[in-house]
Parts: sequence; C-alpha cells; structure tokens
Amino acid sequence: MHGASHAGDCWDLTIEALDALAPDLPVLAVDLPGRRSNPGDLDTLTIEQCVESVVEQINRAGFDEVVVVGHSMAGIVVPGVVSRLGADRVKRLVLLAACVPPDGGTVLDTLNGPLRRLVSRAARRSGSSPPLRGAVLWFCNGMSSQQKDFVRSRLCADSTRLAVQPVDRSAFPREVPLTWLLTLKDRAQRPSAQRRYIDNLGGVEEVIEVDTCHDAMVSEPRLLATLLAARC
Repeated sequence: MHGASHAGDCWDLTIEALDALAPDLPVLAVDLPGRRSNPGDLDTLTIEQCVESVVEQINRAGFDEVVVVGHSMAGIVVPGVVSRLGADRVKRLVLLAACVPPDGGTVLDTLNGPLRRLVSRAARRSGSSPPLRGAVLWFCNGMSSQQKDFVRSRLCADSTRLAVQPVDRSAFPREVPLTWLLTLKDRAQRPSAQRRYIDNLGGVEEVIEVDTCHDAMVSEPRLLATLLAARC
C-alpha cells in the first residue's frame, strides 16, 4: 500500500525485482481511492473508505492469505485492513517508514517543522491538494537522477482530510507478527520519529534498518524485494 502523493505504481521497481527473485509469488499493489484507476473523491475521502477499498481489492484478487505491506501514510490505513481481514488471513504486517500516530491522534500531530506547516496549510485550504510541494526533497535524498525522475513521474494529487482524521486501532489484532523497515536517511519520517511510532504500536517483533531515504521502494528495490520475499 502506497503513501501520500503516491499511487500503486510507485512499487513498480520493487515488483519487478520480486518477479525476478520469486516469480511464483503473487503481488498486488493497490491504489487508494482517487488514484489512477480507482475512482474516489479526494475532497471527502476517509480512512474507513480507504480500508474498505483495499480489502475489496484483496478479496477481488482472490488472496486467502496475505502479507500486508504499508509505506508512509499507509500506516493510518493498514491497521484497519488487518483488523478487517483478521489474523487468520494476515500472516505478517510490514511497515516501511510508516506514519503511526498515537491511537486517537492524527498524521498532522506527528509532523514538525516545514513539513507540518505545508500539510497544515494544505488541509486548511481544501480537502485535496496537488502532490506535496518539495516531494523530491523529502522523499528522494541520495537517489540517482533517474530514480528521482521515476518518483516525479508517478506523483499524484492526494487527500488532505486523511492527515487530520483521528486514527482508531482499537480492533487491531496484536497477534499478527510485525516487521518495521526503518529508513535511516529519511527526511520525511526521521528515524527518531519512526521509533516513536513503533512505541505507538506497543512494539514490533522485528526492526530492520535500511540505509536509505523515504522512498526505499525506488532507491533500494532489490534489497526491499529480498526482505519482503523472505517474509512471505
């Protein structure tokens, strides 16, 4: 599951690497509502609608058992997806540089400095916004020019409502194993912030440090594919 200002195609390079590494492993990169081929009104979008859409896409794909992977702002949606699917179907949850506010908190509560001002301003103006201004600066530090162009070509409009909607993890099944991929050079979700998010979840089973920027699925697709395939 993709994060803010992204769609499912942000995973293309990692999926190519997974296909080469584990060709029999079925992979589904979902689009949240209002992105690419998934219709939806970004101005009125809710976390619950995102959960419903992802569960529907998983069921339509015919997956009985899944490893759920969420990047960045998907951290506010995946707990609901796991809750809906249940521990019998979800064999592991993998969070990559995810944003996980305290239960009852919002994404905006977790942000500081310029990024908080940008998101707060966008949320006050409208329920939706163009791709985050400075997205390449926040997401792509250390990438090659080709990788940055890949990210730019796939950025999309997003819902600002999601950033100010309180999260509810009261039904989240704690028996599902949790892996956290912690991006050490992340400007959007600093390592110290990610460790707070881990605490917000009550801890995780496994933390793997990845020496790269926020969009690790673009900067380190082969490494990410290797880590994900091993956990499937």
